[in-house]
Amino acid sequence: MLNRRQFMNRSAMFSGIALLPWQLKALQAVLPMAGTMTPLRNKVGIYTERGGTIGWMISKEGIVVVDTQFQDQSKNFIAEAQKMEDRPVIDLLINTHHHGDHTGGNIAFKGIVGNHVAHKNSKANQERVAKARSQEETQLYPKTVFENSWTQQVGQEIMTLRYFGPAHTNGDAVTHFENANVVHMGDLMFNRRFPYIDKSSGASIANWIKVLGKVRKTFDKDTLFIFGHAGEGYEVTGDLDDIKAMQQYLKKLLKFGKKSVKAGISQEDLLKGLETIPGAPEWKGRGIERNISAVYQELAEGE
Repeated sequence: MLNRRQFMNRSAMFSGIALLPWQLKALQAVLPMAGTMTPLRNKVGIYTERGGTIGWMISKEGIVVVDTQFQDQSKNFIAEAQKMEDRPVIDLLINTHHHGDHTGGNIAFKGIVGNHVAHKNSKANQERVAKARSQEETQLYPKTVFENSWTQQVGQEIMTLRYFGPAHTNGDAVTHFENANVVHMGDLMFNRRFPYIDKSSGASIANWIKVLGKVRKTFDKDTLFIFGHAGEGYEVTGDLDDIKAMQQYLKKLLKFGKKSVKAGISQEDLLKGLETIPGAPEWKGRGIERNISAVYQELAEGE
């Protein structure tokens, strides 16, 4: 199957014309978005399209899905999964946390999912946000919740979910495909991209640092990690070095915030011309203002 860029390039070639940049952009707006299925290890892989990275395990014995992006993207994913294995049921659906770019596609699994699991705080957050936005009719909530850890076997693969404490939110689950030794981190990992620190949902920068430390102690150098998001030019998969780098970024952010608050610098003044956090130049692009706001809020709360 051709992706959008391949379709446009071939169409231009066959018509004997070259697409200008503005023409390419115009066609991208009207052609359907094409997602990508990427196998990683032992029938475990990722799907990337729009939103947080979807993890999957697809075999003749069962299908497991971690996160769902948005409804249209989940429909696309389900179609691709069924091409790989024509099964009527998704055996297990996991939500790493409640944000819409990870759970907005849950509803596409209605009637075809066997078990649906998340941390108990993630389910509570899904319900709270949907109610506040009057979107309860378009939600599919987890029917199984856990507090500290949870395990289920599907086919030959064993999925273990762990909760290490509040970090990106107060309900972030780490999903380990044990036999493949692949771990889906959800939004505990923004690879070289300014993270979203959801203080309204119990996020803690200080504890996020500790959570990533626990992850580094729990898994090994052979573990392949799936990240929720990545900065431009970086991958949504990686290793323990990337986990350490994210942990160091958060340490630098917290240290910089404490120093700035102690010096009496306001958020507004601090952000003037600020593009990176001192000591963490790989984190760049949009979003630094949200990180500064979150660290100031956390320090004001006395965490």
